[in-house]
Amino acid sequence: MQNRIKQKLAELAQQHNIHILYACESGSRAWGFPSQNSDYDVRFIYVHRFEKYLAIDNPASHLTFPIDDELDLHGWDLKKTLQLIRKSNTTPFEWLQLPIIYQQNAPIANQLWQLCSNFFNARGNIYHYLGIAKSALQSSEGQQIGIKKLFYVLRPLLCAKWCLEKQQIAPMAITPLLTLLPDDLSQQINDIIALKATMTESTPITIDPKILLFIEQSMIEIKESLQAIDEQHFKADKLDRFFIQTLMSLK
Repeated sequence: MQNRIKQKLAELAQQHNIHILYACESGSRAWGFPSQNSDYDVRFIYVHRFEKYLAIDNPASHLTFPIDDELDLHGWDLKKTLQLIRKSNTTPFEWLQLPIIYQQNAPIANQLWQLCSNFFNARGNIYHYLGIAKSALQSSEGQQIGIKKLFYVLRPLLCAKWCLEKQQIAPMAITPLLTLLPDDLSQQINDIIALKATMTESTPITIDPKILLFIEQSMIEIKESLQAIDEQHFKADKLDRFFIQTLMSLK
């Protein structure tokens, strides 16, 4: 599959006359809890030719290629990526720390990741992750929940808890996030991760009441703590310089 992904990236780069700076695997494979039938979610950051940014019409800010049920590719233009980083959007924060990388310009990718730490807005990140966890939990039925959906509740909840307690960008992988759980719950979740690898993603499981109680109490505590955190806004100077320098270096 890696060869197929790299071939598809090369084809779309040629077809759209773009330079791919970074391409990674997102979703459950990158998060550390894949299932038997997990698909491949490839995400990438690209730049157009220098002249495209000087034209009257704006170049495409995103490209999406649903290849088939097993693979899809979605990418953002560097300018859009930087705009989202300025807004402290969690998605580029996650992409740039993913463990499965298919292609990258390492110096540029490293600089992008370093920039992210300067644009971390704890309130915005916590609110975002808490909303995802709450929505996923509301769509479940009591203690019965699809094994995939459990992690769609738990991972963003732990990300929100990480941002709140450590005041830094949450890690993408599940393993460091599990350190926020009591030891007995952490072991349970690790057992469920091992179980998930042998199942399809829609397989229902029964949540231990202790896990459900931890989820519900954490949501209440995090929501209450949000009130004491100020919203932050950032200037674009550093991002502007990085954008110009990157375009000039690739010209």
